[in-house]
Amino acid sequence: MSNSLGRHVLAEMYGCSFDTLNDREKVETIMVNAALEAGAEVREVVFHKFSPQGVSGVVVISESHLAIHTWPELGYAAVDVFTCGDRVNPWDACNYLTDKFQAGHMTATEMKRGIFETQKEAVNL
Repeated sequence: MSNSLGRHVLAEMYGCSFDTLNDREKVETIMVNAALEAGAEVREVVFHKFSPQGVSGVVVISESHLAIHTWPELGYAAVDVFTCGDRVNPWDACNYLTDKFQAGHMTATEMKRGIFETQKEAVNL
C-alpha cells in the first residue's frame, strides 16, 4: 500500500451562472468559503478579473491550494483543489463549488500527489 502527500482534484464545471463566474468578488468569496467549508486554513488570496470577461484566482491554504479559471461566456469553470494530509477532504470543496456556481454538470478526477512506498514495500522490492 502506498502513502501519498496529498489529493488533487481537477474539476470541470459546466452550465454555471454567467453573472457569478464573471464577478471577481463573488468568485473569490465562493472559493474562500469552499476552502473553509472543507476545513482548510486560508493563508493568502489572489484573484484577477479579465476584460471583457473571466476570473482567475488562487486560495492558498495551509494544506495546499484551490485555483480557478472561468469562462463566463461558456458557463465553464476549471477548478483545482489540492489538499495535503488527511484532515481536509478536497471533495467537500468541489461539491460546495458545484452548488454555489450553479453548475449543471461537473466532472472531476482525483490524483494522488507525492506517492511514496512504505519501508516494508521498499524492502520487498
